[in-house]
Amino acid sequence: MEMTVPKLIEQARQQLAEATGLKLSTTLGAAKDEKGWRISVEMVEKKSIPDGMDILGTYEAWLNDRGELLEFSRKRLRKRIDTVEQE
Repeated sequence: MEMTVPKLIEQARQQLAEATGLKLSTTLGAAKDEKGWRISVEMVEKKSIPDGMDILGTYEAWLNDRGELLEFSRKRLRKRIDTVEQE
């Protein structure tokens, strides 16, 4: 039985936090492709004061239909205050 998208997102966030040791910031997206479920999240790479100077990493995680983490990679870094351009 396949998991729901919200449950897959929850699994990806939890497993990425465990794998990287980083704190989660936000979920950016979720989509299914030929590799499985691709979940994109931002994680706090470096906490700063003020918060707008935090360094955030954008990560993509691939999960199977059972919510198991297959692989992940960091795609980019940005300061929280910087705007993100749509691709």
